[in-house]
Amino acid sequence: MTTAPVRPSAPHLAAGPDELVRRFVREGDHVHAAATMSRPNALLNAVCRAFAGSRSLTVSTTAVHSSAHALALSGAVRKVITGFVGDTFPSPRPNRLYRELADGKPFEIEMWSLLSYTQRLMAAALGQPFATTGSMLAETDLRHGKEGSLHLVAHPEDPERSVTLLAPLRPRFTLFHGVCADRRGNVVAVPPLGEGAWAAYAATEGVLASVEAIVDDEVIAAMPDRVVIPAARVLGLCEAPLGAHPQSLRTGQLAGIDGYVDDYAFLTDIVSACKDPQTAAAWYEEWVGGVANHAEYLERLGERRRATLVFPPPPGPPAKAPAPADVSTAPTEQEQLIVLGARTVAELVRERGYDTLLAGIGTSHMSAWLAARLLARDGIRVQVAAELGLQSMDPEAGDVFLFSQRHAERSQMLTGVAETLGGAVAANPRCLGVLSAAEIDPDANINTTLLPDGRWITGSGGANDIASSVDCVVIAVASPRRYVPRLTHLTSPGLHVRDVVSQFGRFSRTGPGSAFELTSWLPPVAGRGRTPEDLPDGPEGAVRELTGWDVGVGRSLTDEKAVTTEELALLRTMDPEGCYR
Repeated sequence: MTTAPVRPSAPHLAAGPDELVRRFVREGDHVHAAATMSRPNALLNAVCRAFAGSRSLTVSTTAVHSSAHALALSGAVRKVITGFVGDTFPSPRPNRLYRELADGKPFEIEMWSLLSYTQRLMAAALGQPFATTGSMLAETDLRHGKEGSLHLVAHPEDPERSVTLLAPLRPRFTLFHGVCADRRGNVVAVPPLGEGAWAAYAATEGVLASVEAIVDDEVIAAMPDRVVIPAARVLGLCEAPLGAHPQSLRTGQLAGIDGYVDDYAFLTDIVSACKDPQTAAAWYEEWVGGVANHAEYLERLGERRRATLVFPPPPGPPAKAPAPADVSTAPTEQEQLIVLGARTVAELVRERGYDTLLAGIGTSHMSAWLAARLLARDGIRVQVAAELGLQSMDPEAGDVFLFSQRHAERSQMLTGVAETLGGAVAANPRCLGVLSAAEIDPDANINTTLLPDGRWITGSGGANDIASSVDCVVIAVASPRRYVPRLTHLTSPGLHVRDVVSQFGRFSRTGPGSAFELTSWLPPVAGRGRTPEDLPDGPEGAVRELTGWDVGVGRSLTDEKAVTTEELALLRTMDPEGCYR
């Protein structure tokens, strides 16, 4: 008979993230950074400082972007287990740091889809030997290299079918950033919760938590419904104001604690810095490696900058009404793409009765948002959801970031990954996925992982989960390098994709296995180096010159009307700074 280890009756209260990390984490450990919309960035920075140059740690987290690029720049990490590596703001894109990621530089990579990744944490948290998933279908290259973690077995009730089993994901420690906690270790967090508390229960040792403030026990006792991680799971605890910066934190003003929005200027600076090795190293030294601790990090941010991030903002003079969108200039190529995508989505909702749009990040989510507004104008309501747990969204005009806390405040329901990609998507036949693609082939299979020259793109995120389970429409600018005859890497299967929208029209098919045809047409506009004189002449020419597909033009080709002033005004009201222009 074995004796369970004796755990301390209360967590270690550390002076800050650096002391907490150095006290518990050791070289070679598997550390998990829990992903709500508020990653524990102060703790991750401390990990980078403590283990810089060791190349010893395994880190799991749903996505590596923004300040998590410090993991690559620090040299602290041997392997990363994730679903996305790149940038998300102002739009999803590759990051130069990871050009050679497929070759194991700057670290080894193990890629999953967002839901399958979360399901592995759930299996560990529930003490189960495996999880089952409807994602990671046999067609996808995401399955490669996972012989010890992913198993295809015969369905016990139908030998003609198979079931995919996922091994549990069990980190040693889970890092978590919450709103507040008591000294006993009960941690409060506010949705949307992303992967939620599953990683806290999955950790073999327990949780190292940072919070905006440690409060009296009585304060937490008065809100037991807000405790996400129980004291029994927490090994160590510290205060770290703005501990999710440059990401956001929603607090609901619990315990009088202010929330904050994403620091878009900081995120933009990171993207710019990472374009060159020297500027990337300088950014790392300024904000992570050359910073003694989190207190010094906050000093460098400065009180004025920190005050601008408070959300909801403190009372003040009434905000000026936004100026009407300027529609004096013609729509750009990308705006025409978004509008055609929105029209297609709206038409599919009307024809097939979808009640939910799962918006993938990029031009796809802009089309989904615009479609919802066009439908609402006609009295048709459709719910818009985002994978980290935002459901029934009413996005705030002027903020194009899919995972903004401003949108969370305007959502009717805030949950997590499992409830959204599981309940609202995989279990809902009336959901329509709206996706983007870096490459797409004539069977609508999608690549968002590797370019033909071996350079890294980003990975799946939740796209594989969506494409594996529900009807989808793909919205992507057509070019011979994007609409390809054969994919470099199959990230998301095209089985459920019925429509693909380009900047000059819509490709449709009757079902899986049937061929796509161009079924609607709007002459393309100049863009991406093409002058008006370079534009193809007619639908056949557009398919021939702007795609690498060998597909035809439908006999009943529909002429799309030009982008209307109303459509353009709605789009530019949502995107006044032209991030998607």
